[in-house]
Amino acid sequence: MRQITFGPEINHPTYFLQSSFFPGDGEMFFTSYRTGEAQLFELSLATGECRQLTHGAAIHPYSAALHPDGRTLVVTRGGELWAVPRSGGDERRIFRFEGAQLGECSISSDGEWLTAAFARGPNRGLIVSRFDGAESRVIEFGRTVIHPQFHPLEPEWIEFSGDPAPRMHRVRRDGTGLECLYQHGNDEFIVHETFLGATGDLVFTVWPRALCVMDWTTRAIRTITEYNAWHIAPDRAGRRILCDTNHPDEGLQIIDVASGARRPLCLSGSSNQGTQWRKSRYALGEDFAAARNTLSWMENAVDTVYGPQHTHPHPSWSNSERMVAFASDRTGTTQVYLEDVE
Repeated sequence: MRQITFGPEINHPTYFLQSSFFPGDGEMFFTSYRTGEAQLFELSLATGECRQLTHGAAIHPYSAALHPDGRTLVVTRGGELWAVPRSGGDERRIFRFEGAQLGECSISSDGEWLTAAFARGPNRGLIVSRFDGAESRVIEFGRTVIHPQFHPLEPEWIEFSGDPAPRMHRVRRDGTGLECLYQHGNDEFIVHETFLGATGDLVFTVWPRALCVMDWTTRAIRTITEYNAWHIAPDRAGRRILCDTNHPDEGLQIIDVASGARRPLCLSGSSNQGTQWRKSRYALGEDFAAARNTLSWMENAVDTVYGPQHTHPHPSWSNSERMVAFASDRTGTTQVYLEDVE
């Protein structure tokens, strides 16, 4: 295990749904509060040299996504989407939704489209925008939306999570075809769904009991393994799933999709906070009232139902899939760590 950030301020990789590595795996980007608020930084893994990439207003700490061009990062600030050139040039505002708060970003595989969840007063849903800002739209939804993701093979489709149940939905980027992929109640705690690499199928956790895969076309569901896989990150081929664990914490694991066999990678040492992870159902009104908070899709630092998020490992693969990055507050302050896969 290699610690690569240091200091008294919180540092963490981007969200587990995105890789934090630039092409070639020689450099990576991460969120740091060393300036007093969340900003994006780049770090050389060879020299340790670090430089700040975003400036001005704070970014959403888990919003950074690397464009397929390998040279541009996309982040959200408040109700705005921004393109950040790695070269250090001027940032470009792509989209603005007045009065809204946007969550983490997803970029279509062709690089043409962006999406993010929004909250605006009592309204919730998705925003969709062209990368060049020439076209955009708002897709409203009746409940909180988190984790929108473009389909890796069919970029006209976006899968997203509704909270609480039922969880898994999809919609076309033009706002048509909205449907629920699986009907279930609050007692079936489905979380952290994402695409199984380039297969186009979905994988998800039924917390804390099982890791499952859903066929995108037929909706057939298969249990990969009965295990407390938590945040999950499939490799590009869809053959392996990297995950962290909680209650009990057995560290980071790599799970073989075909057989369900797993092998331990390392212990993160993270504190893994959040009262709801001790339960097997979604947080409801009484849970939030007891914690005096709201759903933490905006990654509220004082959240005690599902976080705070920076105390979770959120592991993700490098581009070569020879390393993984994760967060840990094992020293008392969250820092970025790397572990070799082999």
